Amino acid sequence: MRTWEPATVTAIHDETATAKTFRLRLPHPSEHLAGQHYIVRLRAPDGYTAMRSYSVASAPDGTPEFDLTVERLPDGEVSTFLHDEAIVGDELEVRGPIGGWFVWKADHPALLVGGGSGVVPLMAMLRLSRRLGVSDLLRLVVSVRTPADLYYADELPGPETLIVYTRAAPAGYSRPAERLNQDDLGPSVSLDATVYICGSSPFADAATDAVLGLGTALGRIRIERFGPTG
Repeated sequence: MRTWEPATVTAIHDETATAKTFRLRLPHPSEHLAGQHYIVRLRAPDGYTAMRSYSVASAPDGTPEFDLTVERLPDGEVSTFLHDEAIVGDELEVRGPIGGWFVWKADHPALLVGGGSGVVPLMAMLRLSRRLGVSDLLRLVVSVRTPADLYYADELPGPETLIVYTRAAPAGYSRPAERLNQDDLGPSVSLDATVYICGSSPFADAATDAVLGLGTALGRIRIERFGPTG
């Protein structure tokens, strides 16, 4: 059973207008795998606590540091505090890493399908593949509303990735703005690939239907659903 331990905030930077990445440092090397998450716990002076789970965005690298990308939700207790109050040098309580089903160890082909903030654990997988020089093993398809909503905008684009804009696309972009569909996923589907789908429940359902319709076996699909908790 994982225990609570301190993690120091060493860096904070904006991803979008509503999302920030927090780099945390443990007293020992992080043991996380790509696709896992940590729980962050806040404790008030009166003893009240609030906890939320956040996926790790950084690839495993054997260091004590890891990144959590947090979307600020208007009524979110933990996300609002992190966005509005947390500064470099603060100490947070964390527990993890957690999760064994939705992980990728860069040892088999994978299709990653993310919607909005669901790209976070998939970014850890993409970063791992690039660090190890095996990015030919995976393909990442990300669905976002507009360019302003894209996490990791300076790093994510590459030969392994496709960005699907659903509301507004950049000027001159080859794909019109519309929902993710089978045509977006078809070129990336292979019979020996594991499919990792992460996003809201409606997105996860639609993406699952799409890959099933392309012939992917149900047993090769792994899904992580994000709810509106903050």
